[in-house]
Amino acid sequence: MSENDEPRDSIEANSKWEFDDDVCRVFTDMLRRSIPQYEVMRDSVFNVGQRFVQANTHVVDLGCSRGDALQPFIASHGKQCDYLGLELSESMLEASRSRFAEEIDAGFVTINQHDLRQPYPQVSASLTLSVLTLQFTPMEHRQRILRDVRQSTVKGGAFILVEKVLGDTADINELMVQRYHELKRHNGYSTESIERKRLALEGVLVPVTARWNEELLKNAGFNQVDCFWRWMNFSAWLAVAD
Repeated sequence: MSENDEPRDSIEANSKWEFDDDVCRVFTDMLRRSIPQYEVMRDSVFNVGQRFVQANTHVVDLGCSRGDALQPFIASHGKQCDYLGLELSESMLEASRSRFAEEIDAGFVTINQHDLRQPYPQVSASLTLSVLTLQFTPMEHRQRILRDVRQSTVKGGAFILVEKVLGDTADINELMVQRYHELKRHNGYSTESIERKRLALEGVLVPVTARWNEELLKNAGFNQVDCFWRWMNFSAWLAVAD
């Protein structure tokens, strides 16, 4: 499979999505073709997030995949901080550990296998990232995960959450989904492959409304919460720990 091919092009309708070797190999290209304003989102996460990074604290990435979100922070702040990437997929772990091999050897980057349904690691973080990760965790664990993030965030630190979201009503949601599928077709995905992926992600990726995500953040103890990027059914929030 070439880097520009769609992963799992022959996936059966009743198969479930997995972050396996096939997906890992084309992951960044797949995101660029699947996430609207992908580079804008990545740049915004870094530009907003770096303002909260404090020396001698952790920068944590929940679901770090290949390390795309962590990389600019490591490049910018270097050994001033410790960096912790948490990832469940074996394939993504291997890719991320290979990418940051020198930094891991130097002792300021750690990439751990971790299931977010399990107890949260002991860290003092000035910044925690969750870029398109929380939506893959079971609904009953999300509030507890966000409370753990808040409790692990130092004063003046922040949490950045990027999620796929539902529209507030069925009609608005359908409009946003239609526009999103148009974008994917424009980026080279066939109607058939879009439908296969939708079916594969059913019950695996479970989005909620933007309003619900904001309530989860506030209930977790983040008093300052605001959206800093949105395109149709994708959104990013900044939550600050006072």
